[in-house]
Amino acid sequence: MSAYHPAPGKPKLPFPKGACDTHFHAVGPFDRFPLSKQASYTPDHDAPKEKLFALHKHLGVARGVVVQSAVHGFDNSVSADLIAAKPKNYRGVALVSPEIKTEDLKKLHAQGFLGVRFHFMKHLNSGVSIEDVIAFGKRLAPLGMHLQLHLDAMLLEAMLGPIARSVVPISIDHMGRVDASKGLNDPAFQNLLSVADNKHVWIKVSGSERISRQGSPWTDAAPFSRKLVAEFPERVLWGTDWPHPNLKEVPDDGVLADLVAQMAPTEAERQKLLVDNPARFYGFF
Repeated sequence: MSAYHPAPGKPKLPFPKGACDTHFHAVGPFDRFPLSKQASYTPDHDAPKEKLFALHKHLGVARGVVVQSAVHGFDNSVSADLIAAKPKNYRGVALVSPEIKTEDLKKLHAQGFLGVRFHFMKHLNSGVSIEDVIAFGKRLAPLGMHLQLHLDAMLLEAMLGPIARSVVPISIDHMGRVDASKGLNDPAFQNLLSVADNKHVWIKVSGSERISRQGSPWTDAAPFSRKLVAEFPERVLWGTDWPHPNLKEVPDDGVLADLVAQMAPTEAERQKLLVDNPARFYGFF
């Protein structure tokens, strides 16, 4: 299976100038950036920065935020290499151990990393409690960095207290990995709405292809992203999740990009989602 769609379509609705993809990964090339021995899965192919840059040009994306892939573990060099290629237009989110030395955190920040991601999914669990993650955030505060959480929204009910106490901003990936077939009143999605009431919490309306239960063009996911954009217009972010790891069907990124028209039907909403919000959150000025 290909690591990514070989010939994605062109989005029907042009993106505004300065559009940002806030969630994607760089994988390999493996001879330069080996896989972690602790990787929970092995990708079939690499997905190097050159392919990502070509996709962004094709989609009309000017800026991006690379999220360190779990297959490379705590060695963030593959993501640092991507940022270094276009440092004005790209930022990063790292994977680290909570025991990381302060000087190493400062080094990551100097390389363009503005956040640290922790997993709470069964297949990618970081093995760290939410209380410990929130405590770790205090070490990020002096650097102006944030926390990024990858989780199942069903877990959020027990996390509401700790998340509310965070001293740094928090972004939540892929709409909390809710199940689109369960509807907007599902407790998991209601948990996500509740946590988003915190002014320091941002939601990525990425992962439509992950929460959908209908397949391409994933329209059953649209009501969820639309609700989030409508209720929290100043704190939503969009991303492709390229190269779409651990999916049976490789999505067409052009079709995925077209979902933005349903997430954010007005030009003003798309300007905030794609340009203004990521510019504020990731420091693109």
